Amino acid sequence: MTSKVAIISKATHPDADVDYLFAQVSIEAAIVDTSPNCGNMLSGVGPFAIEAGLVAPQVGETTVRIYNRNTRSLIDAIIQTPNGRVTYDGSAAIDGVAGTGAPIKLSFLDAKGGKTGKLLPTGQTREVIQGLPVTLIDYAMPMMLVAALDFDLRGDETAEELDENTAMLARMEEIRREAGHRMGLGDVSKLVIPKVGLLSPPRHGGTITSRYFVPHRCHRSHAVTGALCVAVASRLPGTVAYDLAQAEPVSPVTIEHPSGRIQIDLTFKADGSVDRASVIRTARRIFEGSVIVGADAFAS
Repeated sequence: MTSKVAIISKATHPDADVDYLFAQVSIEAAIVDTSPNCGNMLSGVGPFAIEAGLVAPQVGETTVRIYNRNTRSLIDAIIQTPNGRVTYDGSAAIDGVAGTGAPIKLSFLDAKGGKTGKLLPTGQTREVIQGLPVTLIDYAMPMMLVAALDFDLRGDETAEELDENTAMLARMEEIRREAGHRMGLGDVSKLVIPKVGLLSPPRHGGTITSRYFVPHRCHRSHAVTGALCVAVASRLPGTVAYDLAQAEPVSPVTIEHPSGRIQIDLTFKADGSVDRASVIRTARRIFEGSVIVGADAFAS
C-alpha cells in the first residue's frame, strides 16, 4: 500500500511555471520513493498552481507549464478557467473514476528516457529474461512489458484475480528486478520502478489490452504515465507491445484496462519518433489544511 504526495514550488526550469516533485510514500515501512512520476497526481498540479497564486489565470483556458523534477521532463497542462478562475465542473468522464469534471489536457513534451536517459535503455526493442521475451522501455515511466500469454494468462483477468496469483507475482518480481539492473536502475527491490505492463490483444475495439502492476499489485484501472509508455511501445516495431497491438490507426492509441479504456494522442516528428503524447484527465479539490514542519527538518 502507498500514499502519494505532490510537492509544488516556483519553477527552477526556464521553460516552466512551476516545479512538481512526486513522492510515493509507503504506509508500511519508512520508505519514500521519488524515482517515478505520477500522471494522476499531475492532473491536480495545474489547478493547485493557479489557486496557490503561482500562475496567473487567463480568461477561458490557462496553460500551466510544469517541470517534473523526478523525470526532468516538461508537461503542459491546459486548465479550464472561465472568468479567470479554476472550474472543476464539467462533462469529461474518465473510466475508473466516479462522476465527471472539467477536462484537463496533459501534454508530455520530452518524456523519453526520463529516468534512464534513453527510450530503450538497453538499446534493444526486445530481449529475454528467464526465458521470456520482454521490452524494457522508458517513456514517462520506466517499464518492463511482457505478453500475458507468456505467463499462461489471457490478459483480460480482473485485477483481483491477478493479485491472488501469488506464484505469478513472485516470478514477475524476479524478472522485474533483473530488468531494473539491465535498465541501469540498480537494485530495484525497494523501488516502485520499473513498473510492469502485462499485455494482450484488444477485445473491445481498442489498440491493446494492458494490466499495469505498481509493481506488486495490479492497478484497478491504469496509470497515466504507464499508459503513455505502453502507447509509445505499441507503435514501435520490434517491441512486445507492437506485436500485440492493433496496427491502425497510428493515433490515438486506446488502451483497454480493468475499468475501461484510456486514450493517448500521439504526435510524431518527421523521423517517426514521438514528438508529444497527450491525455485528458480530471481533478477536484477535496480539502485543505496546514502542517507545521520543524526547522531542523530543512537543515537535514
